[in-house]
Amino acid sequence: MKVILLQDVKKLGKKGDVVSTSDGYARNFLFPRNLAQEATDSNLHVLNAKKDVERRKKTAEIEAAQKLADDLRDKVVKIDAKAGDSGKLFGAITSKDIADKINDQFNVKVDKKKIVMDTIKIAGTYNIEVKLYPEVSTKMKVMVSPIS
Repeated sequence: MKVILLQDVKKLGKKGDVVSTSDGYARNFLFPRNLAQEATDSNLHVLNAKKDVERRKKTAEIEAAQKLADDLRDKVVKIDAKAGDSGKLFGAITSKDIADKINDQFNVKVDKKKIVMDTIKIAGTYNIEVKLYPEVSTKMKVMVSPIS
């Protein structure tokens, strides 16, 4: 019997997969627990429509992330921080500080978790990577200027 999985089932498949199982397994285990439904023409049509909507949504998200990456590429984030005479900062610059500065300077909301960098403890210029989507990332520069 062909069934459409409504949830991930161990050793059988992921949600949305159409799999073939024995009639007894489907009727006695999968259907009563709402793990699957029978793969009729109407159910397959609904499944294909859902997958098409998800595909379009993901494509739109990737395009938006790509546009944002193009806008942010090679931009310089300027941060003023208190530092000693040798250029060593009092405290550190973290990804949260950089996310706030990107929001202030470019009006772009970037989550701090998407910024790939080490904490900055010395004034200078640093390269960072901003991962906007799993396949989309861009490089930016952070310029830390010391103030006394």
